[in-house]
Amino acid sequence: MKKSRFSDSQILSILKQAENGIPMPELCREHGMNSASFYKWRAKFGGMDASMMARLKELEDENRRLKKMYAEERIKAEIRKEALEGKVVKPSHRREMAKRVVERHGLSVRLACESLGISETCYRYRAKLSDENAEIADWLVRLTHNQRNWGFGLCFLHLRNVKGFGWNHKRVYRIYRELELNLRIKPRKRLVREKPEPLAVPEAINDSWSMDFMHDQLGDGRSYRLLNVIDDFNREGLSIEVDLSLPAERVIRTLDQVIEWRGKPRSIRCDNGPEYISGKLATWAEKQKITLAFIQPGKPQQNAYIERYNRTVRYDWLAQYLFESIEEVQDYATRWLWHYNHERPNMGLGGITPQQKLAMAA
Repeated sequence: MKKSRFSDSQILSILKQAENGIPMPELCREHGMNSASFYKWRAKFGGMDASMMARLKELEDENRRLKKMYAEERIKAEIRKEALEGKVVKPSHRREMAKRVVERHGLSVRLACESLGISETCYRYRAKLSDENAEIADWLVRLTHNQRNWGFGLCFLHLRNVKGFGWNHKRVYRIYRELELNLRIKPRKRLVREKPEPLAVPEAINDSWSMDFMHDQLGDGRSYRLLNVIDDFNREGLSIEVDLSLPAERVIRTLDQVIEWRGKPRSIRCDNGPEYISGKLATWAEKQKITLAFIQPGKPQQNAYIERYNRTVRYDWLAQYLFESIEEVQDYATRWLWHYNHERPNMGLGGITPQQKLAMAA
């Protein structure tokens, strides 16, 4: 609003002079104003004193402010209604909506930001493209292609702990979601059982080993077996022996080969299979001064370390490929075993690999 160059007291003085009989043209020449201003003042302030004039101006300012406030609140309500219909939740969506409102309705940036609940800094933010995002995406695509059953947790731990990248988990997860690499999690209905006693945790390498058999079929329908041996301390896979038949003699030979480079364990945990309860394995264990710790029949959870390892073997590669020969299976198992020990983060170890756990213990 344009402000008059005459003060309130000057306007009242001019009006009083006119009431005392001084002609209006003479007043206009004396004070340097036109007749329109004089008639406007007389119509608005005629018969008032200084206090009443000041109060009138206060009321006019208050009325003007309330009208402006009402108009802004009405516009805000319309903007919020339009935003709620579009389910604008994310700051990026709110920023886009604010820009459309400013362009379409000609509102100020301040009013648009207040209506949608964002700051002016957010409104003016410009995303910066980073070459690292492309590198992260490339790593995630390669990892999920080579390891189809790896979720975000294993991918991130592999990049952080194995490859040594310092990327924030929220940043990696955002790119992981944008690439739509999420695994479908199938809910399982679990029965409520009594809480079992916790499994004993070894305190050093070669304190306790675990071994167990797995079964699968070749492309021609023939069944074959896998003998898995791990060190319970760092979940390190020590051996995967593959053949059509693995009697007690093969079990003993496999254990002797591992002991040559790994050292002798104090005990070996296993189930009650015929190969494990045979007299030959018992004689060998007594000669080597190794304790065979048998679990209770029907209680595979007592051998949880090797059972969890078997699940990894099954879902990482055994159930994904169809092999044509025992040699092909043994070759793939040997290569995968190195990858498991050196590259694959283990959740039971806090997201590090078995070799990293072994280096920490050393």
